[in-house]
Amino acid sequence: MSFLSRISSRNLCRSANSIGSNVLTRSLAVQTSQTRNTDAKHTTGNRVASNYKIIDHTYDAVVVGAGGAGLRAAYGLSTAGFKTAVISKLFPTRSHTVAAQGGINAALGNMENDDWRWHMYDTVKGSDWLGDQDAIHYMAEEAPRAVVELENIGMPFSRTPDGKILQRAFGGQSYDFGRGGQARRCCCVADRTGHAMLHTLYGQSLKYNTDYFIEYFALDLFMNQDNTQCIGVIAMNLEDGSLHRFRSNNTVLATGGYGRAYFSCTSAHTCTGDGNAMATRAGLKNQDLEFVQFHPTGIYGAGCLITEGCRGEGGFLINSNGERFMERFAPVAKDLASRDVVSRAMTIEIREGRGVGKDKDHIYLQLHHLDPKLLHERLPGISETAHIFAGVDVTKQPIPVLPTVHYNMGGVPTNYKGQVIQEKNGKDVVVKGLYAAGEAACASVHGANRLGANSLLDLVVFGRACANTIASENKPGESFAELPSKAGEASIANLDQLRNASGSISTADLRLKMQKTMQNHAAVFRDGTTLKEGRDLMDGIFQEQKDLKLKDRGIIWNTDLIETLELQNLLLNAMQTIYG
Repeated sequence: MSFLSRISSRNLCRSANSIGSNVLTRSLAVQTSQTRNTDAKHTTGNRVASNYKIIDHTYDAVVVGAGGAGLRAAYGLSTAGFKTAVISKLFPTRSHTVAAQGGINAALGNMENDDWRWHMYDTVKGSDWLGDQDAIHYMAEEAPRAVVELENIGMPFSRTPDGKILQRAFGGQSYDFGRGGQARRCCCVADRTGHAMLHTLYGQSLKYNTDYFIEYFALDLFMNQDNTQCIGVIAMNLEDGSLHRFRSNNTVLATGGYGRAYFSCTSAHTCTGDGNAMATRAGLKNQDLEFVQFHPTGIYGAGCLITEGCRGEGGFLINSNGERFMERFAPVAKDLASRDVVSRAMTIEIREGRGVGKDKDHIYLQLHHLDPKLLHERLPGISETAHIFAGVDVTKQPIPVLPTVHYNMGGVPTNYKGQVIQEKNGKDVVVKGLYAAGEAACASVHGANRLGANSLLDLVVFGRACANTIASENKPGESFAELPSKAGEASIANLDQLRNASGSISTADLRLKMQKTMQNHAAVFRDGTTLKEGRDLMDGIFQEQKDLKLKDRGIIWNTDLIETLELQNLLLNAMQTIYG
């Protein structure tokens, strides 16, 4: 049975492909009937749940994820007086936002005259004209205010000689609606902008008594009877295996992307699309998951990100002939063309035999013509990363790079206020009490391709939007909706079933099969034949979940169990991607 025959519908949501998944279940056996799945929840739930410690909490707002979007939402909610909980499966400053290097776009005009409308134009164009222009309008107009807010709460931006926030060139950016040449719009903290943002926002949220549930793994959302309102979330404490039910009128999903569905990616191992999978299991549709961005410069063989800021500071790509080939593909923007253009150009060069290295299967990024002082001041982290993962001295040698999965443009569909929306009878309907921001969300500001340095902007603008919307429509201390009597039983039953799984395939082996299939069949260039073959392979891999085997039967710090839960989430996202 194909994957599509197991989901309830395939719909259009805000003029973009979305996949409904009401009948997808978390059970290892992959039930094919919602009735059978419901019966399984009810017949096994009570018996199994009695074996686990369950603790209940109530909060005005719960934020799932503690990256840039989650911390900005938590900061906004806490300062507005809401009793706020943040659930994170790892320490907040280890969230993947910490890996963001280049910067955050905003039309401050510190280097030359700039205008948010030019930023909006570049973003719409960079999205391949598929972005939501109302949402892009909001993001670009709010960008200067969002950056100044970060500066005011202590984010240590790099500075110009006269003390203004330094702005560097980044791909796809222009002045005067594309007529004014390369724009310098990217505000940065050397090449460690995400690191600075995370530490700044985390410190601020602590000032306002945000409660953190660190190393808690979110399992599922709680929805009301007719699936129109989110009323909380269930999570597992990794330290002792206890289950925690969070009852809340407002839940924010800020769980990041699912880059680890691919074999080579710049994402941390924790980027497993947990929030998107939670939404899927709750019967909500995701949007645009087929739009996966490949960053042109991941280190060959390692996948580690080499920021676009390298090319913004004057670096360029060369092929085996020593040619700056981007001059052929993008005569004006050259190496600072948008990421999709550069990734395709690199792939074409390799396919036509002009790749570098023994197997001619990658490209060189040259930086050694730049002043070593500039490299030390503007790109210190890149010099270190290239030395560790590629064994090169950037002042003397080029860096071997290859297009690598970097960002998911799709996610849980939202409006510009951060509210999760679903399509009903051709119209957008708000899912009450549920919000999303960051890479887990799809406000559609990136369309089919995100511009570099718009991701950190997305985080802070829409993280803040979630907090502002909640504050405008709710009051601290309001009464809470009651949880259903069987809330969480299906999640616990799945947890127990996985913990005792005794098949023949290890989680690591099945994950690798999925990653290689996605890498080979849903890459930079796609065609119908390749996608159909990949779809058929993924159908089989999805079914193999029923034959998983876990060696660790414990409940305390069971990393085998957590990786299997993450694999379930990755598979749901991967299937929707390759079918999309």
